Amino acid sequence: MIPDQLKTALAEHIAASITPREAAVTVMKELQAHYGWLTDEAVAEAAQLLGISPLQVEELATFYEMIYRRPVGKRVVHVCDSISCWAMGGESLLGQLAARLGIPVGGTDPEGMFTLLPCCCLGNCGDAPTMMVGDNLYGRLTLETALGVLEQERESAKM
Repeated sequence: MIPDQLKTALAEHIAASITPREAAVTVMKELQAHYGWLTDEAVAEAAQLLGISPLQVEELATFYEMIYRRPVGKRVVHVCDSISCWAMGGESLLGQLAARLGIPVGGTDPEGMFTLLPCCCLGNCGDAPTMMVGDNLYGRLTLETALGVLEQERESAKM
């Protein structure tokens, strides 16, 4: 159930939008932040707030890579697999990170800390290969620097 304060804030955001659908991504991201992922309950709540069907919310949710319809770790690691990052070793980096974390690509480590996902493009082609952890963008990565980033992210998650 959505806390009243969040429900009010979302309703105000929707009211300030030209159409309710315009606010859908923001609503889904806020509900995801509240629940940890976009649960079925959150889809129904978003639909009710937006005045659209749960199917329409589901369609939007599955379109966006950073809306998660299943549980994810505390930190979601998106490794870019666009052509620039691929050419600079992004695919290899993704595989090496999966091996180091002991999970398949798309999986979550046993601690529930990291979920590792490929991402279509992070818009940081000049600094390829690139990954994003949460809202933090990291570029010009090697396996060593990427592992260092994950260690920093692990420590910051403990705070």
